[in-house]
Amino acid sequence: MPRPHSRDPHSPRPALRPAPVRRDSPRLPIPPHFPTSLGHDAVGTPREHGESILDSLPRVGCVFADDRHWWWIVPSGSHIGITWPPSTTYAIGARMGDPSWTATRPKPGTDHPRLIHSPEDGSPYTPPIPLYFLTCRLTGSSPHWSLSALDGAGTAATPSGRTGFPPPGARLH
Repeated sequence: MPRPHSRDPHSPRPALRPAPVRRDSPRLPIPPHFPTSLGHDAVGTPREHGESILDSLPRVGCVFADDRHWWWIVPSGSHIGITWPPSTTYAIGARMGDPSWTATRPKPGTDHPRLIHSPEDGSPYTPPIPLYFLTCRLTGSSPHWSLSALDGAGTAATPSGRTGFPPPGARLH
């Protein structure tokens, strides 16, 4: 009789994957005067952590909020190789899901996040690594990352095969 498959208790925990979002889902609108040359994703944190995160980070980009989450704009691919805490939501392309399939429908007029913080300098991004470690600390989660998401040169490979980081020794302008 075949035994049911069970996960090896010594193997690393599986990485949480961002939920698929339809391409026609509404996208958080970055103010037009901010360049988004790195693309942009959004990290949703529980509303109750919003003020603590805002006060603790040395630099904060654009932040949106609704009744349940604060959404932090980060460069595209900030989910590659790391496991965001379970209480966070990662939105690729800063696309918000269709509220009609959620467990509880938002109240009319509150279903789309609004911009609540805009940085003074020219970048819309919150640095993802300090945000990651802070969300882990606030939620009591241990930071977890995987080098298996890196290609042979030690750079993060994107789904298109391009890397998100310059190769070692590359000249930065």
